[in-house]
Amino acid sequence: MQMRRRIVLGLAAGAAALPLMRRAAWALDYPTRPVRILVGFAAGSGIDIYARLVAQWLSDNLGQSFVVENRVGAGSNVAVEILVNAPPDGYTLFMATAAQFTNATLYTNLNFNFIRDVAPVASVSRGPFVIVVDPSFAAHTTAELIAYAKANPGKVTFGTSGVGTLTHVAGELFKSMAGIDMVHVPYRGEAQAIVDLMGRQLSIDFSTLSGASEFIKSGKLRAIAVTGAQRSPSFPDIPAVSETLPGYDATPWSGLCAPKATSAEIIAKLNRAVNAGLADPKMKAQFALLGSVPIPLTSEDYGKAIVSETEKWGKVIRAAGIKVQ
Repeated sequence: MQMRRRIVLGLAAGAAALPLMRRAAWALDYPTRPVRILVGFAAGSGIDIYARLVAQWLSDNLGQSFVVENRVGAGSNVAVEILVNAPPDGYTLFMATAAQFTNATLYTNLNFNFIRDVAPVASVSRGPFVIVVDPSFAAHTTAELIAYAKANPGKVTFGTSGVGTLTHVAGELFKSMAGIDMVHVPYRGEAQAIVDLMGRQLSIDFSTLSGASEFIKSGKLRAIAVTGAQRSPSFPDIPAVSETLPGYDATPWSGLCAPKATSAEIIAKLNRAVNAGLADPKMKAQFALLGSVPIPLTSEDYGKAIVSETEKWGKVIRAAGIKVQ
């Protein structure tokens, strides 16, 4: 009787272990077909370039094609909704940006909760914005810009790539911490803002380093400061805003995500592969050209960063009363 009971319990334990064994086997074989990486912005955008760099690395090292698919709309919310409704099998991924940190507060009628419905896979990179001005602008440093804005309340205009974008909330955080009054001028992208800045129709602009770097190098624009907690390794001569305003940090963050129920084994495999790419000297050099640095993290630590950044920028958005149309 005891022998029969042991046999039954052994069979039951074996049956219970089968799903786990299957999942482990799937993860070992994964991927067996092409994988798509959703990007919520247009081809050629900064996040699209990062996604394609990561996709190429994963394709070369995991034996299957990783294909970038641009699904533009609602500040990348369209792409996120496709992700959260996709099968959690590792074949639909998403390249997240700082928009995910801000959209959670900006949009009140989303059909998803990013933190609840998405599984963090791997952090990819961070890189600051840069505050740029026309070379004739009176201020040369962050301290001088703050003094100038205080002496001319409401007369300094700051351009961004749109209402509710991280460039916008970065400007609002700067205003708040500096105690100054500047007028926000939103654009549909940074290219037109730079044109207006060089045409002296705009006082300052919060731009990406990749978008402004050639103008800075040619002398057509002058950099006041980068918005990261430290100076950018790509532009070490440009001071950080935090050197004047301690604690200021507005740094875009990119990372790879999957649907919530994706197996831990697949997430771990992708995390290892992405982190190996981030350690590659060629990948590091490509990121440096874009003004960013690789940020390898565990999937758990990347998840904690998403929560922290969402809370941080939510407070700024609510304090500034930012609304999207």
